Amino acid sequence: MPVESQALTLLRGERTLRVRQVKEWGEILMGFEGRNRYEVVGDDGGPLFFAGEVGGGVGLFLLRSFLKAKRPFTMELKSARGETLLRLRRPWRFWLSRMEVEDGEGRHLGTIQQRFRFFTRAYDVLGPGGEEVAHLGGPFFRPWTFVVEQQGREVGTIAKKWSGFGKEMFTDADNFGVRFDGLDDAHVRALVVAATFLIDFVHFEDRGGRKSD
Repeated sequence: MPVESQALTLLRGERTLRVRQVKEWGEILMGFEGRNRYEVVGDDGGPLFFAGEVGGGVGLFLLRSFLKAKRPFTMELKSARGETLLRLRRPWRFWLSRMEVEDGEGRHLGTIQQRFRFFTRAYDVLGPGGEEVAHLGGPFFRPWTFVVEQQGREVGTIAKKWSGFGKEMFTDADNFGVRFDGLDDAHVRALVVAATFLIDFVHFEDRGGRKSD
């Protein structure tokens, strides 16, 4: 089975996903920010993907330490067998973040582009030819939620999930719920999942080393 079709097949049968950031004890106890890692869980509670920033060295450490939420990164989503299913590339941008999405073989699947809006947060989800296939909007009175829309109709949500005040303050780990409600295109679903990681970096990667909005 080709790598791309495997990723889309895994997403096609799911209605809800849980994206959970995995924190190491060294980071929890010392406040040291390492490479971000996540587990993506499906409806049945089983893992679909494992995601993480790739690369290393002193240069990457300095980027994480000083640029924080604005840093460029490459992230890969892998299967339980270690196959790369999706690759996400965020270049450095001073303003209005952008993410390019590829399959495991390097084929361009689409782009997530942040848009300027007063009082709200907005992203366009673009297909491989640059066409808009969905829109993400963060309502002013729902600061932890992004609504997925197609042609003005709500077809899903990306929402920050708090597992408890004390636990969140201690672990500083992110949990997101992704819900598909009328979004049947597996290709667009993959782009929405990719957008979840960009949203985490832009809106919840604190400028001072903790997670906040």
